[in-house]
Amino acid sequence: MESRRGPLKSAVPSNVVSLVRRCSRTACGRPAVATLTYVYADSTAVLGPLATYAEPHCYDLCAEHSERLTAPRGWEVVRLADGSAPPRPSGDDLEALANAVREAARPQERAAEAGGGAGRSGADPMEVARRGHLRVLRSPES
Repeated sequence: MESRRGPLKSAVPSNVVSLVRRCSRTACGRPAVATLTYVYADSTAVLGPLATYAEPHCYDLCAEHSERLTAPRGWEVVRLADGSAPPRPSGDDLEALANAVREAARPQERAAEAGGGAGRSGADPMEVARRGHLRVLRSPES
């Protein structure tokens, strides 16, 4: 194609096609990770995982812009969870982990007590250590 000034030059060579969708925000060239859709009837902005196809009334956003998204006053932002992201640990998960660490440390404490207190009354002289209801016994010498 030619114009009066000569052949037209494309800003992007025609043989290079980007398969990565870019953020819709002006002057942002980062890859898109989420899709924003407005539901005007409910005054809601829905931000979810990147849509399979680019729709004309949806906006693709990069990670930074999707995290900083705010809606107009009186609108609600609904953020749909991305199933591909690993779930973040909850408070219950962290508490269970802390309890497991505490429980794992207890047998060492009991073994130290059993080793240092061999002359205690009521202690089995064959018992070396305990872990819950299990006992570690010394091998009988023949």
